[in-house]
Amino acid sequence: MSIDSSAGVTRRRFVQGLGAGSVLVAGGLHAASGAMPAAGSPPVLEGTDFRLVIGEAGVNFTGRERPAVTVNGSLPAPTLRWREGDSVVLRVTNRLPHAPSSIHWHGLLLPANMDGVPGLSFDGIAPGGSYEYRFRVRQSGTYWYHSHSLFQEQAGLYGAIIIDPREPLPYQFDREHVVLLSDWTDKDPGALFRRLKKNSAYDNYYQRTLVDFIRDARRDGLAATLAERRGWAQMRMTPTDISDVNAHTYTFLMNGTTPAANWTGLFRPGEKVLLRFINGSAMTYFDVRIPGLRLTVVAADGQPIHPVTVDEFRIAVAETFDVLVEPSGQDAYTIFAQDMGRTGYARGTLATQAGLADAVPPLDRRPLLTMADMGHDGTDHSGHDMPGMPKHPASERGNPLVDMQTMMPAPKLDDPGIGLRGNGRKVLTYAAMRSAFDDPDGREPQREIELHLTGHMEKFAWSFNGEKFMDAAPLRLRYGERMRIILVNDTMMTHPIHLHGLWSDLEDAHGRFHLRKHTIDMPSGTRRSYRVRADALGRWAYHCHLLYHMEAGMMREVRVEE
Repeated sequence: MSIDSSAGVTRRRFVQGLGAGSVLVAGGLHAASGAMPAAGSPPVLEGTDFRLVIGEAGVNFTGRERPAVTVNGSLPAPTLRWREGDSVVLRVTNRLPHAPSSIHWHGLLLPANMDGVPGLSFDGIAPGGSYEYRFRVRQSGTYWYHSHSLFQEQAGLYGAIIIDPREPLPYQFDREHVVLLSDWTDKDPGALFRRLKKNSAYDNYYQRTLVDFIRDARRDGLAATLAERRGWAQMRMTPTDISDVNAHTYTFLMNGTTPAANWTGLFRPGEKVLLRFINGSAMTYFDVRIPGLRLTVVAADGQPIHPVTVDEFRIAVAETFDVLVEPSGQDAYTIFAQDMGRTGYARGTLATQAGLADAVPPLDRRPLLTMADMGHDGTDHSGHDMPGMPKHPASERGNPLVDMQTMMPAPKLDDPGIGLRGNGRKVLTYAAMRSAFDDPDGREPQREIELHLTGHMEKFAWSFNGEKFMDAAPLRLRYGERMRIILVNDTMMTHPIHLHGLWSDLEDAHGRFHLRKHTIDMPSGTRRSYRVRADALGRWAYHCHLLYHMEAGMMREVRVEE
C-alpha cells in the first residue's frame, strides 16, 4: 500500500500505527451492570436486552482519518456478556446511509432466521431499518460477532461475545481480559478486493531473485533447482505466497489498539489471569506468545479442552482460544502476535499498572513454503493424476478456476505449521488439543461428503470443488443424521472453514472424535475430517473465513431438511 508523502508517516510508524486504542466516537455508552473493560478496550454490555446501532465514523490509526463501520460508536463493537440458559433480545438498527447490513453470531447455536446471513437467514437490515434477534443462549465460552454484509467486517463491524456458564468451570482464575486481534486497512475494502482480483501478489514483496536461483543451484544442483522452479510456475505461485494481504497494507490491532498505542491489561502478582483470544481479522493468521510466560490453553472455540501448556499458538481467522497465565516476577509482559508471513504484528502488555511495557521481540524469520507443504512429492505438478493421488472431483478437471491440486494430502494434526516448526518453542497443535468431553452424539457417521478447497492464485478465484458459490448446488443434510465431512486442501493457501449453525467435531488421524470446534483450520496439503450432527433445520452458510476468499467464491449453502 502506498502512503501519501504528505502524511509524514514512516514505514515502521505506519505498520505500528498511531491510533490511541479502541475507537469510541459517540457518547452515551455504558455497561449494563457497571462492568468496566481494561483501558482502551471496547465497552462491555451485559444483560439480556440490547440495542445495537450500526453506523459509520471517521477513525485514525495511521495518521489520517478514514471511514469505518461502528456499533454504538465503537470499533471494535461492544463486548456482549451473556449467561448460558438466558434468552437474549438484540435490537439492531442500521444507520448506514446507503448500505444494508447484518450481524452474524459466530459459533452460536440458534434458529436459522437468527443467524444473520443475508440471502440465507434473512433479507438483511436495510438502511434506516431494524431487525430483532431473539434466541436462547445454549452454550458458554468465548465467541464473537461480525457483519456478513460485503466488507463491513473488514471496516470495523466485529466484537467479542462472552457467555458465562451455568455450571462451574473446571479451572479457576482471578481476572480475565479479552484479547481481540484484527487487521485494519486505510484502503476501501471493496477497492482492496478489486486490487486482489487484478494483482493477487501485490503485497508479496519477497519474490525470489536470480541470486536465489544461483545459490539454490549450487546447493541442490541445476536440474533439481529448475524442476523446483518449474513446479511453482505451473501452480502460478511462489514459496513466499504466505498470505494475500499483509502488513504492507494492514495495521494489526489488539482490542482496536495499534502496536504503538500498546493496549494494556492489568494484573496483580500471584493472580491467575484468563486471556480470551479471538481472531476477528479479515485475512490474518496470528502466531501468539507472551515471552516469559507459559500459556495453558483450556478452551478452543468456546468449548473446554484438556489443558495443554505451550509457549506459543497459531490462531486462525475466526478461532478463539482461552488461555491461563500466571504472571509473577516482573511487572510487565508483552503479548506478541506476529502475522504468519512475519511482516508485522499486533502487540499489547500485561502489567501491574498502566504505562509499563516490556521489550517487543523481533519478528521471526520469514518462512518459505515447500512442495511438501503443498502435499507434492516434487516430481509432477501438472494436476494430472498419479499413482497414490487422491481422487479429485470431475469439476476440477480442465477448470480455469483451478490451478493446483495436492497429490499426497495428510491430516497433519501434529504439525505446528509453516514458520513454527523447530523454532525452539513448544507450539500448540490440533493433535495436542482434546475436548474435555466424549463425543456428544456417540453415533458413527452414516455417510460422507468430500469437498476440495480449490483456487486460482492469479485470478484470485476461490471455491469448493472448482465451483463458485453462485454456481454450486446446496449441500443437503437430513435432519438428525450424523455424517462426516472430509476436506482436502488443493491450494497452497491456508483456509479456516466455518459451518454455521452446527458443531464441527474434528476427528483424529484414526477417525475418532477428537475436538469440537466451529472453525476448522485447513493448512495447504491437508486432508481433515469432522463429524456433524444435523440438528438445526434451515439454510446455513458454509465458507472459508478469509473474507476475500469467501467473497471470491469459497462458500456453499448447507440445507438441513426433514
